[in-house]
Amino acid sequence: MSHSRCFAILIGCSLALAIRPGRADNGDLPAVAARSTPGQLAITVAGQPVATYVYRDKSIRRPYFAHVKAPGGTQVTRNHPPIEGRDRTDHATMHPGIWMAFGDLGGEDFWRNKGRVVHEAFVEKPAGGGGKLTFAVRNRYRQANGDLICREVCRLTFLIRPSGYLLMWDSTFSADESFYFGDQEEMGLGVRVATPISVAAGGTMLDAERRRNEGEIWGNAADWCDYGGTVDGRNVGMTLMCHPDNFRPCWLHARDYGFVTANPFGRQAFRKGPPSRVFVRPGDEFRLRFGVLLHAGQEFGWPELKAAYADYVRLTSGVAGHHSED
Repeated sequence: MSHSRCFAILIGCSLALAIRPGRADNGDLPAVAARSTPGQLAITVAGQPVATYVYRDKSIRRPYFAHVKAPGGTQVTRNHPPIEGRDRTDHATMHPGIWMAFGDLGGEDFWRNKGRVVHEAFVEKPAGGGGKLTFAVRNRYRQANGDLICREVCRLTFLIRPSGYLLMWDSTFSADESFYFGDQEEMGLGVRVATPISVAAGGTMLDAERRRNEGEIWGNAADWCDYGGTVDGRNVGMTLMCHPDNFRPCWLHARDYGFVTANPFGRQAFRKGPPSRVFVRPGDEFRLRFGVLLHAGQEFGWPELKAAYADYVRLTSGVAGHHSED
């Protein structure tokens, strides 16, 4: 059975760091670059902004991407913060754009900003060039009282592909003591789409099983889920992708108001079985991989989305980390 995994793009820097446009893997593609400002990293393609990675924020206690744009410059995530009169203003500090978070990780709630994800260092500094940007960060997951739950090494890649911009997210978790991922709806990789492409505003969700919108998609597993619509006359969208080597398929917490999360943990929450606790033992590693495709300029139907997912799978490989489950 193919599993689901979703992915996103992440970048951060504690130094005054800039990656200048250049020719890397493919000199025929536009240069992908990154520029540091305090607590943030601005990502550009051919000098034009495509996303802001925020790794220090007083209100949001975990890394996230905001102001994410598809090819051509159309923003596909909700304004952050949401703009009164233009956006729904719900969950302003929980749905900033693209993020990974867990409502129950070792008994702490990182989704609702109770625990804190601390950016510790760059394992690999951002390296950009023609058609590609890569980097890796090390994070610490701490309870509200400061106690350490686990560590994460997150390797991120931003690629220009024929189907659009592909953000690949590859996280590995470990700790000196056993910890677990719990069972809630709010677990995994999440996206909040731009208001005009939400289903409530006329957009459409479509998953790998050809289901549409919240009524058919919510709580079901799929390899991918696309959220698309029209902004200023342009067809744009975001496709959340779940890697087939994840330990379990992802159930989709999908809402017509403009939100979807790929969640491999919420078995009871999605009414698919008994409560789930996924344990990571000392010395073991637990790996999660996701992808997010940002597409524009044409209407993406099921065949095109299926092909884009196959492209993502071809680009990635590896074995998930060890875990056990109650």
